Amino acid sequence: MIIVTGGAGLIGSAVVHGLNQRGSENIMVVDHLGLTEKWRNLAPLKFRDYLEKDAFETLLDNGSLPSRLSGPLQAIIHLGACSATTERDASYLIRNNFEYSRKAALFAKEQGARFIYASSAATYGNGELGFSDDETRLTKLRPMNMYGYSKQLFDLWAQQQGLLTELAGLKYYNVYGPNEQHKGEMRSLVQKAFEQISETGRLKLFKSHRPDYADGEQVRDFVYVKDAAAMTLHFLDNREAAGIFNVGGGSTASWNRLATAVFNAMDLPVAIDYIDMPESIRNTYQYHTCAETEKIRQTGYTAPTMSLEAAVSDYIRNYLIPNKHLGDE
Repeated sequence: MIIVTGGAGLIGSAVVHGLNQRGSENIMVVDHLGLTEKWRNLAPLKFRDYLEKDAFETLLDNGSLPSRLSGPLQAIIHLGACSATTERDASYLIRNNFEYSRKAALFAKEQGARFIYASSAATYGNGELGFSDDETRLTKLRPMNMYGYSKQLFDLWAQQQGLLTELAGLKYYNVYGPNEQHKGEMRSLVQKAFEQISETGRLKLFKSHRPDYADGEQVRDFVYVKDAAAMTLHFLDNREAAGIFNVGGGSTASWNRLATAVFNAMDLPVAIDYIDMPESIRNTYQYHTCAETEKIRQTGYTAPTMSLEAAVSDYIRNYLIPNKHLGDE
């Protein structure tokens, strides 16, 4: 059996979908559905069992999780977390992103199972130290928000426990694609732009507040969720690949380029308005992120990532316009 925590989320549901495409259905999905529409991501997928995250943690705590499993535990793909970069409750983030992860990792070790978990590119902070996934540099990183720090804490704990020789920690960059509708303000610009443009024919982007970047020319390493899921499952297939790894496209694209791709996918003329960035995020805003991907390539991952334009077109035309989810194809 394979456990996927956060299995109803953006990356998690794509991983379950990827497993299904391989013919694998002996999966336990763990998540917190609450009042969200995340359940719609699960509806087309095939899995054997579902647990709410609090129930899963209770079974971990009292030692009864093995009795719930259907067969030997092959792996835990731990993607469940609070991923809001604007979350200010530090205690909440520590419980969800550190303590919970620690329990899951120790259980996987006890079971002799593979443990693959989501770290984050937010751990790199403003990027002044680069974006190298070399574990020897972990202690030098300075995240710019509490979300990034909660992820950093687990990376450091895993390193201190000597677990980075066994598990795989994946630093996801700007992941976007189908099954993110539930994420609210944390949805990708593609999804938000599709809604804005559908309603008004125009799109608002943040102005730059640095003289070395023109408006809309701030850049990110965008990675399509299908590519992110494929990279994640690569570590399921290659257990000897251990440590911290960047999961990104290995190149940058500006918000202007992304916006243009959205307009083109919708067959509409480009119409962008630049607005002031809220003061609350100006001091922690990243103007440049780019994954160094040599390390994951050295483990044998050879698949090319989809171009930004092709991925945006696939997302909008095959999922957003027809209102479909992964597995509805």
